[in-house]
Amino acid sequence: MRKYIKFCIAFVVLAMIFSCSDKRERQYQYMPGMYVAVPYEADAEKGNTGVSSNLKPVEGTIARGNVPYEYANTNEDYERAKYNLKSPLVQDEFNLENGKKMYTIYCVSCHGKKGDGNGYLSQAEKFLGIPSYKDRDITEGSIYHVIMHGKNLMGSHSSQLTNKERWQIVQYVGKLRKDLLK
Repeated sequence: MRKYIKFCIAFVVLAMIFSCSDKRERQYQYMPGMYVAVPYEADAEKGNTGVSSNLKPVEGTIARGNVPYEYANTNEDYERAKYNLKSPLVQDEFNLENGKKMYTIYCVSCHGKKGDGNGYLSQAEKFLGIPSYKDRDITEGSIYHVIMHGKNLMGSHSSQLTNKERWQIVQYVGKLRKDLLK
């Protein structure tokens, strides 16, 4: 019993010693890594005091899901794409249906539901001179190139669409053009 009383007294004395210290300063950190952050500089160069957390990707790497596009935004490459670039997708109902959905989201406002250049913005005279697909000598490659880089007033839509969605729109535009030529 005496050992128990001595233990209790020792515990009370230690509790008083630790409780009577300065409250404004941290006394003991059980897991210091939880309280003290490692300093990182967002754009630190190698060799600085900070560790770089924003490194550039290795040259030549391609982001997941991206397909490299070899044609530059020039008239020469537009012509090359027009004659050399072909759709890798099989023309089927699924691709045409999804192409129609994407066309409705991104293209109808200017080009119109039929591809005749009579979209909402053309009717409201916001953009004038939007061509009809039947008036243009277009191919799968030229349509894809224009979606990637834009042409004249039309800007690039490459950032809004995946590679597959672009080709689906190309298939749907080809269908609209055939319907207009009838």
